[in-house]
Amino acid sequence: MSRHLPHRPTVLIESSAYASRWRDVAPSAKALFALAGIIASWIAQGPAALAALTAILMLTAFLAARVPLHAYIAAALPPLGFLLLSYLTMLVGPDHNGHWHITTAMLPTIEHTALRSTAMLAALLGLVLTTPMPDLLALLRKLRTPELLLDLMVLCYRMLFVMRQAWDESITAQTARLGYRNWRQAWRSTGLLAGQMAVQVWQRAAALQTAADARVYQGTLRFLPTAYPQAKRQITAAAVAGAVMLAIALGDRL
Repeated sequence: MSRHLPHRPTVLIESSAYASRWRDVAPSAKALFALAGIIASWIAQGPAALAALTAILMLTAFLAARVPLHAYIAAALPPLGFLLLSYLTMLVGPDHNGHWHITTAMLPTIEHTALRSTAMLAALLGLVLTTPMPDLLALLRKLRTPELLLDLMVLCYRMLFVMRQAWDESITAQTARLGYRNWRQAWRSTGLLAGQMAVQVWQRAAALQTAADARVYQGTLRFLPTAYPQAKRQITAAAVAGAVMLAIALGDRL
């Protein structure tokens, strides 16, 4: 049995964002490019146009932003697994007698939905794998997103790392006590760990609240702003690239 979390997509995404070649690109430019990709993917109808949009978005992430392939695949696997499960359920339907069986009637719909979802996913991955969370929050604040929603996002984001730390420390302690020497002991240790995680996370969340109160927390979490001297040029480039994707989608639609 594995002694560590099988995968930490949140940590991987954030690490990739900070190491990205586009780390110093204005978040507004990256968000504009991603938004154009999403809108173009929604407008496009034909499989060739959707495949072209997906290729543009993925190649931009790999070649321009230099996102590592392993990080991209690891971040894409969970949503792709969810989509695959959805497509499999669309292959099952009732016949005239009310009996459920595998049907191919939905294959055209599945193909179109799969291509569109993949293109939109590529647009979102290009944004989150190149933009750290503080930059996204700063952009959302400029767009006048309610402060309560932003604070909830920060707290949930922070709690993911708190949970990871509590998990890793507990795993280390159990391993030192030979808690994973065989399968039976491993299952027992995992059950004990799951039972203790709620208490651990609750205690650490209380400590975070105490720390916030000690710093006179008034309901708004602030971050140091980051300057982007070339923001106008970057936004212009993103607008041009977005216009190309929209032209492809509109040309396919018309």
